[in-house]
Amino acid sequence: MLALIYARSENHCIGKDGRIPWRLPDEFAHFKRTTMGRPIIMGRKTYEDHQSALPGRLNIVVTRDRGYQPAEGVEVAHTLESAIARAEQQHRDGGPVFVIGGVGLFQRAFEQAGTVYETVVHASIDGDTYLPPFDFSGWTSNVIESHPADDRHAFAWTATCFARELGSATPGCPEPSHTD
Repeated sequence: MLALIYARSENHCIGKDGRIPWRLPDEFAHFKRTTMGRPIIMGRKTYEDHQSALPGRLNIVVTRDRGYQPAEGVEVAHTLESAIARAEQQHRDGGPVFVIGGVGLFQRAFEQAGTVYETVVHASIDGDTYLPPFDFSGWTSNVIESHPADDRHAFAWTATCFARELGSATPGCPEPSHTD
């Protein structure tokens, strides 16, 4: 199953100067917890923002550059479809394969995705990378985590899992966690 995972501000900003424009440790922990042990697919620019493999996950970078050389432990695919096929071949358990960025991959993967993990940072953020809103008509959703602003988090945030409707269930979405 293909899944997207991202955080965006209320005005749909996801980046500034090649970085995430906020520091929210518990939201990053949510990302890590959700993707750990799963294949992750990212575009070349997203990969180059950190230039190393995210540990505990199969890392696949999508690039058209046939000679691209990523860091050790990072695989290269030349299309989103070949990246998905490689991830599913190496992880045959039926669990999610995550697309983690950037904007172009998110937009291409959305039509194939069965699940989307979207964190909304409750602020309007000035940036240079924005993700257009997705149409979740015909999807079910549940809030899986929320966090207030505090001394470690400049902004409150809410993580929601969206799943394409298949009957009355929300397949692929975890039960909500309760944070204080």
